[in-house]
Amino acid sequence: MKNHLTELPNKILVGNDVIEEAGLFLKELNFSGKVLIVSGQTHTIPIKNKLSQILESEGFQVSNDVVNSTTLEEVNKIVDKSSKEIASVIIGLGGGKTDVAKLASYKVGIPFVNIPTSGSHDGIASPFASIKNLEKAYSYLSKPPIGILADINIITNAPKKLLVSGCGDLVSKITAVKDWTLARDDVKEYYGQYAANLSLLSAEIILSESELIRKGGIESTRMIVEALISSGVAAGIAGSSRPCSGSEHLFSHALDIIAPSIGLHGEKCALGTIMMMKLHGLDWEKAKETFERINIPTKANEIGLSEDQVINALIKAQSTRPERYTILNKIKLDNKSANELAKSTEII
Repeated sequence: MKNHLTELPNKILVGNDVIEEAGLFLKELNFSGKVLIVSGQTHTIPIKNKLSQILESEGFQVSNDVVNSTTLEEVNKIVDKSSKEIASVIIGLGGGKTDVAKLASYKVGIPFVNIPTSGSHDGIASPFASIKNLEKAYSYLSKPPIGILADINIITNAPKKLLVSGCGDLVSKITAVKDWTLARDDVKEYYGQYAANLSLLSAEIILSESELIRKGGIESTRMIVEALISSGVAAGIAGSSRPCSGSEHLFSHALDIIAPSIGLHGEKCALGTIMMMKLHGLDWEKAKETFERINIPTKANEIGLSEDQVINALIKAQSTRPERYTILNKIKLDNKSANELAKSTEII
């Protein structure tokens, strides 16, 4: 068993209108002076403006930068800016693009605070940053945010499909953990029971509370956000993304290459989860019914994917991270078997 370092957030604040407490939150983490806010260029703009005003009223000097994509080019851009300005803290404001701020902060050695504006994925609290390159999506080891400030009102008012995508990412922990146990048994890989159980808890809450999630509202948003944070903490405890990412994520990564910009991460993971659950001999019908109840797409064409793209992604999936042992190492899919799997689960 190899040693690994467990690092977790120092402070997490979740609640309604907690954006108003951002200045005090940073001060309690002993930050002062310059702050760099990194955000996307869509619905986060008014939130960024409000956050800037709140922090300036508390005596912080605020600068802003906008990222267009989750690529290394954008990471390096933030590295250059933060190195010149020597900010005391980098704030990631937004959804998936906060991973750019997370990795940039790690590269320059400046603490990172995450302020999510949606619940679209489980990277909120994790020490990993998902960054896309030309041919692969990489999960870079960095550090978890030193602080997380999650305003439930802001996240509830984000497009509903983003929160639904987060639910898909959470349920995918079922196959991620199953793949991890497979790697333990077949190739003697390190397996952490506590981290695995914590990750599974995040999946089970979505399965058991799907009716509440379907209705929507503040209560269900908070539950989903807390599950997303918990899932990221599981990765921190494990020292790897193993409890959160398995064959279903490899399928999603393959789609990122084959069909870039089609579908949200959690939507693609949901499709992958259904199929990988069937390969594992698990109750994939229950997962599919849960997805349908909370309006997560369960057919490829619902998110704009063709049959050929799904089949090719199934065949290519394991090659996106060949070092990660999953069910796809045991069951080698070819064109015929991939087609049968996708059709039998009605993904295509």
